[in-house]
Amino acid sequence: MTERLHNWAGNLTYGAARVEYPTTVAEVQRLVAGTARVKALGSRHSFSDVADTTGTLVSLRNLNRVVAVDREQRTVTIEGGITYGELGPVLDAAGWALPNLASLPHIAVAGACATGTHGSGDRNGGLATSASALEVVIADGSLVQFSREQDGDRFDGVVVALGALGVVVRLTLDLVPAFAVRQNVYEELPLAELEARLDAITGSAYSVSLFTDWQGPVIQQVWLKQRVSDDAPDEAPPAFYGATPATRELHPIGRLPADSCTAQRGVPGPWHTRLPHFRPDHTPSSGDELQSEYFVPRAYAGGAFRAVLALREALAPILQISEIRTVAGDTLWLSPCEGRDSVALHFTWSSDRTRVERVLPRLEEALQPFAARPHWGKVFTLAPGSLRALYPRLPDFRRLSADYDPSGKFRNGFLERYVTGI
Repeated sequence: MTERLHNWAGNLTYGAARVEYPTTVAEVQRLVAGTARVKALGSRHSFSDVADTTGTLVSLRNLNRVVAVDREQRTVTIEGGITYGELGPVLDAAGWALPNLASLPHIAVAGACATGTHGSGDRNGGLATSASALEVVIADGSLVQFSREQDGDRFDGVVVALGALGVVVRLTLDLVPAFAVRQNVYEELPLAELEARLDAITGSAYSVSLFTDWQGPVIQQVWLKQRVSDDAPDEAPPAFYGATPATRELHPIGRLPADSCTAQRGVPGPWHTRLPHFRPDHTPSSGDELQSEYFVPRAYAGGAFRAVLALREALAPILQISEIRTVAGDTLWLSPCEGRDSVALHFTWSSDRTRVERVLPRLEEALQPFAARPHWGKVFTLAPGSLRALYPRLPDFRRLSADYDPSGKFRNGFLERYVTGI
């Protein structure tokens, strides 16, 4: 009987005819070579069908080792199935860190890089910008090595590839020395302050996240993640641009208990226990939700805020919470932040897909003047032609994909709609 898998949120049932769980790279190579249609499967945290296939899903959950830490090169090489929650403690024990992390440590590193997933911070690029080399099983089953040093501009097309080039079985990531972070939360930041002082507010900490329900001119919560250093003050300021310190630990959705969240109230801890919003040993929610996210150039942030606020009545019945983050621009061809410093507008919806898909076209129309790019792994309804027009390097990526997958073995409905289709 065919195993039927769902994604984490339960909104997608994968259409694969079979699911395989290889334990070696050689097994992956044999599976890929002997299969007409195949896709890699990570931690199943995508809300879109970006990783779906009608053929074989190759789960990398058993390929989750740290292969080597190179102190001289300041890199780590890992297998494609490892999650950030698994990797972080190993790196920290060795005295190293990744520059940034996403809000969930439960996600697979390879999948996060392939879909342009990110954390926050004015100077922090998306997670894929840490990748300096990849090993990919391509359509004929052979193992191809790509690296920033060897492949130059072409490497920028390989990292955020949506699984279109093959199965990423190993990655090499750049490291920085391990560091500590303290997290402080403030409540009730006036939205007018955010618009007027965006640079000061998002530049006030190493990583800044702002949470709002868009029902009024206020940001309900501001999460400041500050690196601990000798010259950094131990005490958080008593006020933050009109916001006041939280008197208890908070979940981004204020009505929920904060047990699943990383420590707040200024208690310092290792980078991997503070940069995410949620703890790896807790499930942040039941998964009974949908998510969307849109990236706008930083210069357009104020206009985008006003456009979303104007839709507050339409958003209210289905929106659980929205998060605003900043991400540094990069050169990765299919990255949502390619060529531009960005402000990311994230929406956590109820699980009512019909109602969400009724609102999304209105939201996307409102954000269209600001060249908003949707997150590849979230729910969106943007027309394929409109999405493709947002990526100037997309023609180059199509040629790259054809070089390594001429028969379309790794293509699926998602890629044919948004990437490889005309």
